[in-house]
Amino acid sequence: MKQIYFLCTGNSCRSQMAEGFAKKILGDQWRVASAGIETHGLNQRAVKVMAEKQIDISKNNSKLIDLQYLNTSDLVVTLCGDARDRCPVTPATVRKLHWPLPDPAQAQGSETEILQVFRKVRDEIEQRIKQLAQTKNRFNDWT
Repeated sequence: MKQIYFLCTGNSCRSQMAEGFAKKILGDQWRVASAGIETHGLNQRAVKVMAEKQIDISKNNSKLIDLQYLNTSDLVVTLCGDARDRCPVTPATVRKLHWPLPDPAQAQGSETEILQVFRKVRDEIEQRIKQLAQTKNRFNDWT
């Protein structure tokens, strides 16, 4: 079974949304997890915008990187520069992708404006996961 790990700074927004989409889109032939360099708690706006896509991440927890899971993953996807720069060294067998997505938790403005930023990031993550799903049989394309 292939294994994928989504990493972000606090495992509160982007990596949680990526985990939710990957579980839905990649299916049960993949082990999917997310974690952070730190734990910032699950962002309730991320929960809200994922629910709009009929994906429930409300029971997810913000988790620190599990080195064993990291080192046995087939693919590690970092969703921010901080995670990419601070990610522990992995074996050469672990392929890495970096998706430099803005942190929606930093969005400012009205609640409507903030949610629009969350939706934009959510939709970008969904498209990237769908692209992964289309190329998963050509694993070398992930480098």
